[in-house]
Amino acid sequence: MSVFKCKMCGGTVEFQEGATVGVCASCGTKQTLPRLDDDRRANLYDRANHFRRNNEFDKAAGIYEQILSEDTTDAEAYWSLVLCRYGIEYVEDPATRRRVPTVNRAQFTSIFDDDNYRSALSYADAFQREIYEAEAKTINDIQKGILAISQKEEPFDVFICYKETDASGRRTPDSVLATDLYHQLTQEGFKVFFSRITLEDKLGQEYEPYIFAALNSAKVMVVLGTKAEYFNAVWVKNEWSRYLALVKQSGGKKVLIPAYRDMDPYDLPEEFSHLQAQDMSKLGFMQDLIRGIKKIAGDGTRRPAVKETVTVGAVNANIAPILKRAFLFLEDGEWEKADEYCEQVLNQDPENAEAYLGKLMAELRVRRREELADCDKPFDGNGNFRKAVRFGDEDIVSELKGYIDRINERIETGRLQDVFVKAVGKMNAASTIADYLSTAELFQTIPGFRNADELAEKCLTYAEECRKDAIYDSAISKMIGNEVGGYEAAIDVFRTISGWRDADERIAVCRKIIEQIEAKEKSARLEAARIAEERRIAAEKAAKKRKAFALACVLFAVTLFIWKGIAFAIDNVDKIAVINVVNMTYTEAVNALNSAGFTNVNANADQIADGSQWIVVDQSVREGKRIHPDDEIELTCGTHCKLYIELHSEGNIFFSKYDITVTLDGTEIGYVENGKEFAYSSDILSGEHTLDFCKSGDPNPRCTKKISVSGDTTYKCDLGHSANSIDIKNEKILSGEIS
Repeated sequence: MSVFKCKMCGGTVEFQEGATVGVCASCGTKQTLPRLDDDRRANLYDRANHFRRNNEFDKAAGIYEQILSEDTTDAEAYWSLVLCRYGIEYVEDPATRRRVPTVNRAQFTSIFDDDNYRSALSYADAFQREIYEAEAKTINDIQKGILAISQKEEPFDVFICYKETDASGRRTPDSVLATDLYHQLTQEGFKVFFSRITLEDKLGQEYEPYIFAALNSAKVMVVLGTKAEYFNAVWVKNEWSRYLALVKQSGGKKVLIPAYRDMDPYDLPEEFSHLQAQDMSKLGFMQDLIRGIKKIAGDGTRRPAVKETVTVGAVNANIAPILKRAFLFLEDGEWEKADEYCEQVLNQDPENAEAYLGKLMAELRVRRREELADCDKPFDGNGNFRKAVRFGDEDIVSELKGYIDRINERIETGRLQDVFVKAVGKMNAASTIADYLSTAELFQTIPGFRNADELAEKCLTYAEECRKDAIYDSAISKMIGNEVGGYEAAIDVFRTISGWRDADERIAVCRKIIEQIEAKEKSARLEAARIAEERRIAAEKAAKKRKAFALACVLFAVTLFIWKGIAFAIDNVDKIAVINVVNMTYTEAVNALNSAGFTNVNANADQIADGSQWIVVDQSVREGKRIHPDDEIELTCGTHCKLYIELHSEGNIFFSKYDITVTLDGTEIGYVENGKEFAYSSDILSGEHTLDFCKSGDPNPRCTKKISVSGDTTYKCDLGHSANSIDIKNEKILSGEIS
């Protein structure tokens, strides 16, 4: 059973693993749940929801965006961004005790047209989608009410944003300063929104419609304060952050002016860093401020609007009440009666555009004319629409065509969103060059939509990375064996991706291995030549000694009377100098010693089935010592073995990050890069061998392992290292023994 904090009240929501909907144990609200794959994401959601419940919508939105950067398919994160954009606060209904939404950041855009709302629906399951759609409808109805009220408000010139009361409920110095500014501006003829006065007759009503209207109509906002925390108070920041967004969209028609007193200007919010702030304690501040506002909003002189007088005949006088009733029927959803009354109007005035508009609304089952923009498809082919446009004035024509444009825009946005979601899904599942290229092409079909251009570039980048990885893997596969050609081929392939990963370092490794192979081959050739020369010399000496022996025998037969002297001479002549047979095969060594005249040659091995497979590693009589031909010479033999070494360096950071040099029997065979793999193979003789590991370029720290090899052997281990030591971990060996 998992636990999540309620996004309405902060209570506890318990749910089973994998559930997408849960019920709060405190407020009883059924709500959607996020995708909680780990504790980190759960903590991010708790923190973001905490900010949103405290109406710090911008902070919360930043965390939701962070969640989406890690998982672009999280429906709950998209929905939470919708709640932040519209400033949704859930409050308790005293009558039902249920949590209901209120809108603190009204928008002209319908929630149904919001990109994040569409994304939430596209990634939600059936249970989540049902709740999202129900809440969206409630929020949309609330917003329509806000817009209806705000449209009736007269426009403002200046909006004063400030902190009214402190934490103890006492009036702040900011409120006094704002009051002075309000009276100064109103005396200059400006219409000023000042919540202390403007909203004093709105007690018991929602303030948002009036704040929304003022924010959108005011040409200037003055944000004043005497403390940094007053500028960043939740509702103060809610007002100026919304106005800043409008400033960016206005193309220079709106201006925000920060004004401070008794505080350091560097303590103003970071968002004001690009604005020219005003010091209220400065002499002449008020005159400078008013002069600046006049440049932006005009001189404050308001002229009464010129109204056009129209003489209405008796017919039009009769039409107005009927038309009004028709629209009342529309509001009540009595479509047939509404159509009937519109027909009565048309019987008296066949070119009445409002009547055709009413018939259109009845046919489309729309209660209010602004709801025409929410229709599923365009209705510009409808006959009533055409007549309303044909007989309507410029305002009606513009209004109706505006609805059509919004519908087409919403449909096109939906199409683009569908393509975008499909492309994002393909991108998340892509793993090959072809996958990423086809996904990039899909993003390129919707240029400019959301971050499609950026994602298309990412896909092309990933495709190129896949291509280089494939080339890299191909080059790595050639770095095996003891053939120079394989390593030269690997170098050629690595050169085609120079700069990618560690391709350049791999080229250097290949060159070093080639040098080692060539050095071994040269050494083998020189050793073979040396052995051949020694054999030739030994044969010549043996021939000479045989001749000397024959001569001695003749002398012995002729000179019997000097038997002891002859015997002594024969004994010295018969001794032969031992030749070196180390590194020869057993067969070659026996033949060489026999050729040299030695007849008693034995090996330490119990059974030598094939003498060509055994190598002499030592002999009991050293080279050059003279012995009798029948004296025993014992040969110590070993076999050729294949040694495979596979190492992995555990990656470290900062001061303990370094490569490890690997030495086999005193010969450096390569190095292991920090955090990477190392592989090596070589032909060696059976017996004991020594592996040394040390910090590259430094003999310390060092670690040594001895391996007894009796056959083909694979040695594997992980190398952990710090500034002072190198440790062998997870050691494995397929044959032989580790000491």
